[in-house]
Amino acid sequence: MTMTSDFRHASRPEEPALSVRQVLTLERVLAGEPEVVAGADGLDRAVRWVHVAEAADVGVMLTGGEMVLTTGVLLAGDEAKQAAYIQSLHRAEAAAVVLGLGRAFPTPPEVMRRAAERCGLPLVVLHRPFPFAELTEEVQSRLVRAKFAAVSLSESVRTSLTALITSGAPLQRLLDEVAQHSGCPVVLTNLAHRVLATAGERPAVDDVLRDWERIARQAGGSEGDGWVRAELGGRGECWGRLLLCGYRGHSATGRLLADRAAEALVLHRMLGGASGRTWEEQSAHGLLTDLASGTVPARHLLPRARAAGLPVNRRTFVPLVVPGAEPELLDRVLRTLGLTGLVAELADGASAVLLSLARDQDAEALTGRLAARLRTPELPDAVVAAADPRTCWDDVPAGLREARHVADAVAGAALDRPAVVRLRDVHLRGLIRLLRDDPQVQSFAERELDGLLCGGEGELLDVLRTYLATGRNKSRTAQLHHVSRPALYRRLEAIQARLGIDLDDFEQAASVHIALLAHDAQQG
Repeated sequence: MTMTSDFRHASRPEEPALSVRQVLTLERVLAGEPEVVAGADGLDRAVRWVHVAEAADVGVMLTGGEMVLTTGVLLAGDEAKQAAYIQSLHRAEAAAVVLGLGRAFPTPPEVMRRAAERCGLPLVVLHRPFPFAELTEEVQSRLVRAKFAAVSLSESVRTSLTALITSGAPLQRLLDEVAQHSGCPVVLTNLAHRVLATAGERPAVDDVLRDWERIARQAGGSEGDGWVRAELGGRGECWGRLLLCGYRGHSATGRLLADRAAEALVLHRMLGGASGRTWEEQSAHGLLTDLASGTVPARHLLPRARAAGLPVNRRTFVPLVVPGAEPELLDRVLRTLGLTGLVAELADGASAVLLSLARDQDAEALTGRLAARLRTPELPDAVVAAADPRTCWDDVPAGLREARHVADAVAGAALDRPAVVRLRDVHLRGLIRLLRDDPQVQSFAERELDGLLCGGEGELLDVLRTYLATGRNKSRTAQLHHVSRPALYRRLEAIQARLGIDLDDFEQAASVHIALLAHDAQQG
């Protein structure tokens, strides 16, 4: 299992560092009256270490990133050595050179200044006598503390994320933990830049997602301005990316944090996560759940939907719920039909679908084609519960709730259902489903069906259900229950005797039918 940062760095390992600019603002350095006389554009270079050196060939002793301190005593009076000294530091990728004036040079040497300017190496002179030991001690101690803090943070993050994984925490909980440590928005994407999950303060996350298309393109380039990315992969392939968006700490610490988070996310995925769903499925599920619940205003979820790859501008949205269908099957059907949408599994074995269609596409016809494709030998009675199309994103939550209600209403009504069912098709059954939690409706159902419920007459209850659902068609009921007509008559007589009703009386039959619908709604 391997995780790699996607950004390209120098061959040496990245360590916590101060910039040249930061070093020059230290109180001890300011006492020496520093002046930048060349290479001012390189003041943001990282200083990994401070090295005191007088030798002209000091470059051979450096590994890169050092701030070199010198009095220039071995360079005085030899302009060739002065130029060679600067060139040696440049080749060794030194961060800067600090020259103490007074002992060898009363003023900044022009040869060194011109050479440093040509190669972009910051040349700083100190106008007042300054003990180099103080500067070395100050910078080294700060670097050591920074390195210790980075290692401590790394272990803290690793420990907390490992504990979450072993406790079976979901993906979102891991990302929340990363966001807490990083103090910035965290975004998880697949390789197509589709946002799978986010974490962090909601306003900051929304700002990132609102401009996600631009950010996603730039994320493939170099690191900068606190944007840190780590690739997620294992077994020779990469399948995701983690981004810290606007990390304000040191870049090396940010990369360390991103790497620890990447390791944990790879492990979480390989172990199957807490829910068993793929990250893509969890992303769609979270978005559709938030939309349907109404707890988050739809307009606040728009950037998230756009970043998840759902087209949202000038579109027609068709909310659907398909009982008994696996998300994988629905995904395959959508791809086959060339349709764009989000698919998520619901808690009761149904799946929700939010189609995003161009305004000139026929929503009703495409929904019908989707339903027809679903009716296979494995799902011969597949039904698509469809809400009316929405052209306004703010209306999508109501549409998802409508589709869920329609699916709920047709549950148990297995007789000759059309492939696509809408609100206008559920009639009385839909109303009863809406009222099923009303105590008076519950009391009514218990009272009307008491003779069958108390006796545990499940078979008679099934016969009654079929008889009423077929419009009191005795032949059809006998056929569906695989009994003879005389046997059915005996069962119907037993039902009427136990309930004390006459099923040939329309009002009494309707009353029992309503009670049975309410009872089934409670059971379902």
